[in-house]
Amino acid sequence: MRIRARGVSKGFARGEALVSKSKISFLGDVDAKSGVIVDRKSDIYGESVANKVLVFPSGKGSTVGTYVLLQLKKNGVAPLAIINERTEVIIAVGAIIAEIPLVDMPEVNVFEILKSGDIVTVNATEGWIEVE
Repeated sequence: MRIRARGVSKGFARGEALVSKSKISFLGDVDAKSGVIVDRKSDIYGESVANKVLVFPSGKGSTVGTYVLLQLKKNGVAPLAIINERTEVIIAVGAIIAEIPLVDMPEVNVFEILKSGDIVTVNATEGWIEVE
């Protein structure tokens, strides 16, 4: 199934989805060294974002989150790609500088279709998501 979406940070990735219905702040919610979600209130607490297609509604602030995304990339524990319902500027800039493909505004509700463990392809250059 191919889903159209808006490409925000160009690129292409394919991998296992990690789906959260919670907003994420990369400053405080994600450990920059390990890529593990450390926010105990998160529905994906204890999971690693490393080498996953991270799916979440939107960011929830802190401009430093941009640099945490870059640090995740430098540490080799960044997401392969990001899918948001609506991307906030902090997540968009972080994905762009870390060269992480990012799409948002999918034409359907991805939370009704995707679940953690699904294999997903993200083509942020052309603006689509494909679920296997």
